Amino acid sequence: MARTTGSTVRPEAAATVADRARTGPGLLALLGLLTAFGPLSLDMYLPAFPAMTHDLGADQARIQLSLTTCLIGMALGQLVTGPLSDRWGRRRPVLAGVAAYALLSLVCAITPNAPALAAARFAQGFAGGMGVVVARAVVRDLHSGRAAAKYFSRLTLVFGVAPVAAPAVGSLVLRFGSWRAIFVTLAVIGLLLAAAVAWRLPETLPAERRSDGGLAATARTMRSLAADRVYVGYALTQGLAFAGLFAYISGSSFVFQDVFGVSDAVFSLVFGLNALALVAAGQANARLLDRSVPRTLLVGALLVGTVAAAGLLTGAVGGSAWVVGACLFVFVGSLGMVTPNSTALGLDRHPRTAGTAAALMGTVQSVVGALAAPLVGLGGEGSAVPMAAVVAGAVVLALTAVLTLAAGRRDRVSG
Repeated sequence: MARTTGSTVRPEAAATVADRARTGPGLLALLGLLTAFGPLSLDMYLPAFPAMTHDLGADQARIQLSLTTCLIGMALGQLVTGPLSDRWGRRRPVLAGVAAYALLSLVCAITPNAPALAAARFAQGFAGGMGVVVARAVVRDLHSGRAAAKYFSRLTLVFGVAPVAAPAVGSLVLRFGSWRAIFVTLAVIGLLLAAAVAWRLPETLPAERRSDGGLAATARTMRSLAADRVYVGYALTQGLAFAGLFAYISGSSFVFQDVFGVSDAVFSLVFGLNALALVAAGQANARLLDRSVPRTLLVGALLVGTVAAAGLLTGAVGGSAWVVGACLFVFVGSLGMVTPNSTALGLDRHPRTAGTAAALMGTVQSVVGALAAPLVGLGGEGSAVPMAAVVAGAVVLALTAVLTLAAGRRDRVSG
């Protein structure tokens, strides 16, 4: 059972800490970096995929498996850490997570074969997931409703730098070393972020608002979340949209470099432009929230993504690199409005268990996303159609989830 003072009354000391945290640009940057664990872990080594298949003696599907295991690890890391952060506070779990991430990145760097890499990536993802879920819970501690959606949109500005920079940094590292040096670089990033968390992250969950239950209380909370059809609808919407994004992440390097014959530098540029579309849409979302509610923007973004996915599938069948590239730009950009709105709408329903709610939402996102990579790989090589088909199927299902499961009430959220 959770001990709480209510949503509007807090002790003076806790209010002071929270008010400083709410307005600090440093916290925005730090939370953005914590949420960037995902794209850093997934995107930085994408340009090295062809080299890794040769070095490790593995095919495309086996290398893509390391993406899947990393996502599964992130899912479990969030599922474990979310309830713990509701009980112990936000700082301790995230400190442990970022420190472990740095160590496990070094383990990835010395793996001798593809199965060992997949196992190490699972552990690395688990540690990274600890930071991701706490970042979301911190936002919900400080903001609700439309204000939370705006804050998540602003996080996209920081979060979006990672997909822009990660493949470019990966390509740069490859010019001076092997793919193993990329994981050493991730280890250094993890160490620097651990120091930043220790120095800058405030505790946003006061002791009187923490859960005092054990596993039984956590199980009850999970059952309550699973029974909330609207919350589940938003969680599935976010997870399915992420599956489309992950199909693009896992398949794009092979599509652009092997199918369309572009260089790793050009691929990094294309990937970066798509990430910039994600950032721009996220910032537009923050402004549009002054005039529209999150649900309206969410449905509109999914409709745009569905049209773009249809064009993507058409371009893939026709073998047009330009059509594929343009439609991916629009699709990835649409997700800059899907993620902040679906996250805010889902978490707004469970403010007293924000850590657990964020954990379950992140777990659904990671698990559903993890299914996308093998689907792309099983579709065969030498064509952009498998990637395009998974993207199209995922966004259509996401739109269906928000229009059915999450349609049980009118979402009225305000600043």
